Amino acid sequence: MSYIPIRTGAEPERRDAARNREVLLRSARELIGECGADGLTMAALAQRAGVGKGTVFRRFGSRAGLMMTLLSDAEAEFQGRFMFGPPPMGPGAEPLERLIASGVERIAWVLEFGELARAADAAAHNRFDVPAAVLWHRHLEMLLRNAGVTADPWLMATSLSATLEPERLLHAVRVHRISPARLTASWCELVSCVVRAA
Repeated sequence: MSYIPIRTGAEPERRDAARNREVLLRSARELIGECGADGLTMAALAQRAGVGKGTVFRRFGSRAGLMMTLLSDAEAEFQGRFMFGPPPMGPGAEPLERLIASGVERIAWVLEFGELARAADAAAHNRFDVPAAVLWHRHLEMLLRNAGVTADPWLMATSLSATLEPERLLHAVRVHRISPARLTASWCELVSCVVRAA
C-alpha cells in the first residue's frame, strides 16, 4: 500500500523539520507499542512529542496520513521484493510460484505490521484506491493473467487480495487461533486451485 510520501518538485526538507518529523514518528511508534494502533490519537502524539496538535496535523494531514507514513518503509520494502527481488517472489519464477510466494510473504508481513496496516485501512478515506492497494491488486492480476487465468482476472485478483486483508488475517490468528502455517497452506491451495482451473 504505497504509503510512500512523494515530494515532487519540493524543496529539500529543512533540517529542523526533518528532526521534528523523526521525533513525531518515534513518539508514534512508542505509543503504538504501549497502547496499540487504536490508541494512537493525534492529541496523544502531540503531547508525547511536546508539540501542538496543529503541528501534527500540518505534518501528516490526518490520522490516516500518519498511519500511512508509519507504514511507508515497510510497504516500500515489500513492493521492491515482488517487483524487483529474486525469485520466487520476484521476476524470473513461474506465475503460480510467484503467486504462492507473494501471498505467503504478505501473510508474514501482515503478522508483523498488520495492526498498523489495519488502523491505516480504517482511517483511509478509500483504502482500496491508495497507491499501494492498487499496485498490489495489479500485481496479483498480472500474475493471474500470466498463469493463464482468463475468467475475469481483475475480479479474481480482488477476491484473492480480500483473503489477505490485515483485519481478516489478524482475526483468524487472534480469535480463531489459526496458525501462520495453516494460513500459508490455505493460500497455496487456494491459488493452486484457481490456476489449475484455468
